[in-house]
Amino acid sequence: MSDEKATASPKTLVLVDGSSYLYRAFHAMPDLRAVPGDPASPATGAIRGMINMMQALRKEVQADYAVCVFDAKGPTFRDALYPEYKANRSPMPDDLRGQIEPIHEVVGLLGWKVLAVPGVEADDVIGTLAVTAARQGVEVVISSGDKDLSQLVNEHITIIDTMNGKKRDVAGVTAEFGVPPALMIDYQTLVGDAVDNVPGVPKVGPKTAAKWLQEYGSLDALVARANEVKGAAGENLRQTLDWLPKGRELLTIKTDCDLAAYVAGLPSFEALTLAEQNNEALKTFGEQYGFKGLVKTLAAQAPAEAPPARKKADSGAPGLFDEPEPAAAAPVASHLKYDTVFTWEALEGWLRQLEAAELVALDTETTSLDEMRAEIVGISFSVVPGEAAYIPLAHNYPDVPAQLPRDEVLARLKPWLENPAKHKLGQHIKYDRHVFANHGIEVQGYAHDTMLQSYVLEVHKPHGLASLAERHLGRSGIQYEDLCGKGVHQISFSQVDIAKAAEYSCEDSDQTLDVHRVLWQRLEADEKLRGIYELEIASSEALYRIERNGVLIDAPTLAAQSHELGQRIVQLETEAYEIAGQPFNLSSPKQLGEIFFDKLGMPVVKKTATGARSTDEEVLEKLAEDYPLPAKLLEHRSLSKLKGTYTDKLAQLANPATGRVHTHYAQAVAVTGRLASNDPNLQNIPIRTPEGRRVREAFVAPAGSLIASADYSQIELRIMAHISSDEALLKAFHDGMDVHRATAAEVFGVAPDQVSSEQRRYAKVINFGLIYGMSSFGLAKNLGIETKAAAAYIDRYFQRFAGVKRYMDETKVSAKSRGYVETVFGRRLYLPEINSPNGPRRSGAERAAINAPMQGTAADLIKKSMVKVQQVLDAERRGTKMIMQVHDELVFEVPQAEVEWLKLEIPRLMAGVADLKVPLLAEVGVGENWDKAH
Repeated sequence: MSDEKATASPKTLVLVDGSSYLYRAFHAMPDLRAVPGDPASPATGAIRGMINMMQALRKEVQADYAVCVFDAKGPTFRDALYPEYKANRSPMPDDLRGQIEPIHEVVGLLGWKVLAVPGVEADDVIGTLAVTAARQGVEVVISSGDKDLSQLVNEHITIIDTMNGKKRDVAGVTAEFGVPPALMIDYQTLVGDAVDNVPGVPKVGPKTAAKWLQEYGSLDALVARANEVKGAAGENLRQTLDWLPKGRELLTIKTDCDLAAYVAGLPSFEALTLAEQNNEALKTFGEQYGFKGLVKTLAAQAPAEAPPARKKADSGAPGLFDEPEPAAAAPVASHLKYDTVFTWEALEGWLRQLEAAELVALDTETTSLDEMRAEIVGISFSVVPGEAAYIPLAHNYPDVPAQLPRDEVLARLKPWLENPAKHKLGQHIKYDRHVFANHGIEVQGYAHDTMLQSYVLEVHKPHGLASLAERHLGRSGIQYEDLCGKGVHQISFSQVDIAKAAEYSCEDSDQTLDVHRVLWQRLEADEKLRGIYELEIASSEALYRIERNGVLIDAPTLAAQSHELGQRIVQLETEAYEIAGQPFNLSSPKQLGEIFFDKLGMPVVKKTATGARSTDEEVLEKLAEDYPLPAKLLEHRSLSKLKGTYTDKLAQLANPATGRVHTHYAQAVAVTGRLASNDPNLQNIPIRTPEGRRVREAFVAPAGSLIASADYSQIELRIMAHISSDEALLKAFHDGMDVHRATAAEVFGVAPDQVSSEQRRYAKVINFGLIYGMSSFGLAKNLGIETKAAAAYIDRYFQRFAGVKRYMDETKVSAKSRGYVETVFGRRLYLPEINSPNGPRRSGAERAAINAPMQGTAADLIKKSMVKVQQVLDAERRGTKMIMQVHDELVFEVPQAEVEWLKLEIPRLMAGVADLKVPLLAEVGVGENWDKAH
């Protein structure tokens, strides 16, 4: 058959969900400006991110026709249908709003048709174009991360998500949601859409929705047989039947929009042919928005010449507009060289490279996310960008290739791993330290951690390696779930094919090295942020030691407490039944509503989104002021949570070999720099109730040792005095006064020795309340007084502590200008909503602007103390161990022979880590358990 008579390949239409893209671009990129470092100049991060994403897509998918669709300004038909539609969505950030028009412009200059149709959403335009094209035999590729578009999928329409490599064809949608695309509208109607504020059936999630549709065949069939559906879910379905038609209408993507005025010649798609990029106009655009490398890049290309294609791992890095700033890394090699080490000869060759390298990126693949129990499956290294090696050591599946023996390889690597002069780099190095320690290797020489670099530079962004590589390199890669699956079907990494595992692990080490080269240059250029980063690296070392030490748990004490709590919980249930006059399910909102409001006549405080009478915790607390039954329920919930979370679970979480609990401290979570503790969470043990405080009795020391607790006294108030330079506060702390008594004396106009206990209590609430931005209404509620009286107390406080008022006012102004505030030591705390047009959000950001420097400085101080104390313990070879860090408190296991040394030395060390305008004071308690150490 001649070429002329051969059947032509079908054309391809690529539809980009531009609104999804621009939000992703905005949140993925750093805060870039047309004039670098000038917060008053236009933001450009979303523009740059958008361009990189569009270029990467153009390289990845061959398109004949191409459209980028955005939401138009103004309401849509759905707003008229349901006024609450999208009512809970945050307003678009001002910095993003200012980039919308330039994004539309530059996408057009890159060759894409741009559409924004008033009265309908981008999804509706995409739906109409996709269905129209598919009917003509055109293959349609939709690029979006929005699962709602899955209802459009058929044999001619496919969705791809270039950010995570996910593909939603017919099989993909069915596997992901449990129903085929033809049933996705029914599925979405049942589940609802919280993002768009479209209710579904209450308490019906994805699993139940999929199960119902599999059983009944469609939503219409389910509705027709709704009386057959049993249980609470069936009752909720029946109560929602009147809403479901409207919910379905809101969630159904239109496929019949009138686009004649926007796309000439439809149903022909020739007007949407993908064009060449307009290089001359792009040069002008680049000059306008500060993309310094644009003209240089275009000058090096022939007009409209596309850059050479790159491998998937290098997709989009660097893009046309990625002019290397001072922090930019050199481009990754076009051809990646990833080795898999199966022989001793190959291992020796890589060892020689490791010994000679100035810095090596290092990554472990393991059997578990539990760092205390994980074992090594393989190790990868990268010494130069684009090159890496993987050593498989414990893969285990049928016909697995022969691997070098793990113990012998680790013994060969141990001298290099434990050499502090051989500098190493990782992503979340604390985890890898534990993994190596599980094999008897104490790694030394960890100089850098890309997760912590990101945490210091861009605390408000995600810090995972995939996100960092996408954000800073334009590189995407293999996801863990791609290799191992997820949920109940997830396999161990040891069962992953070695060839796939090698590519994945080498890519991680390679990307880690590449990300480091970008972020480290930015840190080197900023002395204050570099200092914070060095503190985080040192804290990671100290936290590794704390986690490794663990804390001894007294299981019999916990068992006795669980038994007592169980008896009290049963007693509370009996008392609740007596008050209600009947047995009922204490966890059933429906039954609670009937008893509270129908039987006992309590007032309805608020309603849920679906109109049901709420019985949530806030409602219970309000009703408990006047009624005994809600008070019983609150106590029941509190004790049940305490029992289920701590007294029942702590002993189970202890390592069977040591009887110790080893919590995990997450460093890169809280924007203030505070640590998060989990598995178990030691920072959330409730200490305001006797039962909660007793849990700490089970944290004990071994024979011959005691528990010691050291914490800072009134640390945030001392920081407030330092930051505000308020003369009255500074004097109170310098004179060693009780600061709450001193405040009461100022506010109430009495001598300090005449302050009553009630006045001191009021002053304490005012002191801490103002730090957290408490309003007169909040203060009144807290103190149980009139709002007018509370406002008068606040006014009097600010008259007497004028420096505090000045600090608060100046901080708000500064935060609005810079977009962030700083701790005393230079940690940056970003406030994305500080200039929001939404009043409540802006007020919340203003409160955070006042409080965050104090919380953040307190976090910096406890980290400095932790690092300093560990250094002294090591230098003096003490037997004392740090075993916990909880908020502003360090907890130790101390041999009895070192108790007196600890009482003197630890407060001195903690007080000496910073030179503030007021003295730091740390206090120590010692006892046979954690509770008695207080």
